[in-house]
Amino acid sequence: MSICTKWQLASLLCVIVTATAATAVERTSTPYGPVSLRFTLHQVTGTPVYYVIGRSGVPSADNEGHTSNAGFVVTDDGVVVFDALGTPALGYRLLQRIREVTDQPIERIVISHYHADHIYGLQAFEEHAGDPPVWAQRATLGYAGGTAASQGEDAQRRLEQRREALFPWVSENTHIVAPDHTFDTETTFEVGGVTFELKHLGPAHAPGDSIMLVRDYGVLFSGDVIYKGRVPFLDSPETDIDRWLQGLDYLSGLQPQPRFVIPGHGAPSEDVRKAVTMNRDYINYVRSAMRKAVADFVPFDEAYAAVDWSAYKDMPAFDGSNRGNAYRIYLETEAESFQ
Repeated sequence: MSICTKWQLASLLCVIVTATAATAVERTSTPYGPVSLRFTLHQVTGTPVYYVIGRSGVPSADNEGHTSNAGFVVTDDGVVVFDALGTPALGYRLLQRIREVTDQPIERIVISHYHADHIYGLQAFEEHAGDPPVWAQRATLGYAGGTAASQGEDAQRRLEQRREALFPWVSENTHIVAPDHTFDTETTFEVGGVTFELKHLGPAHAPGDSIMLVRDYGVLFSGDVIYKGRVPFLDSPETDIDRWLQGLDYLSGLQPQPRFVIPGHGAPSEDVRKAVTMNRDYINYVRSAMRKAVADFVPFDEAYAAVDWSAYKDMPAFDGSNRGNAYRIYLETEAESFQ
């Protein structure tokens, strides 16, 4: 057993006190429960565009549901927000960060797609920011339903799951906020002299997948059409692989190319084509492997075990998503072979 000197003991106490103080600073109270994880606001250099980055992985108590990205653009006539994060508490923290930058009203919120990790934060804006209008692509209505009491089965099942996995940040008081305005293929609007372009690229990861391009500043908010630094999620009956790949091709071909990309998950990038590459390569790799297995009549378990996953196995969300991704593509390929 080692014995600490007075200096070592003092140093140890100092470390403990400092760590405790740092934890206390990061533990922020909200009307929806305290948020203890660091919630850093980033700014795109030389622009009034800001964003926060979620943790890699699937939503859990460890990350308090903070796995997705969100951002906002400040204009002379109000703030345009893109996505609202995965719990009302996180939505409230985003609103607090906005208020640290500007007292301009929230002019509108654009939602990339209606999945829980991007929309539960809308409740905080509804209840604490004057209930600003929410914009999304028309296909999101199938998820959102219209009221908290009339959700579709998938939305309600997800909400119940998150009430267990993310309590107290998602609770019996959490509800889904539906969009007030929808668009079909694309739309353009202007706020405070800044032009915003919305374009539907789904169904890809989800039916309503949409991007927001702020050409004035060369910034692209991609939503979950682009994942950065983690395995994309393909394991949904709503996922359309072919349309997803088409959407990635569209982003690669944008002219002029945006100078900054804020993906739905992961770190931002200054190169759209590079950000797109990982997603395209992963989708094509999984599909190619599963197509070969189906063509050779290899059972899924055997096929999955035989694939070399070394390029992706150390990435966040691999354990939680990869096998399900492969299985869904295997089943879809198998079904196509009988048509």
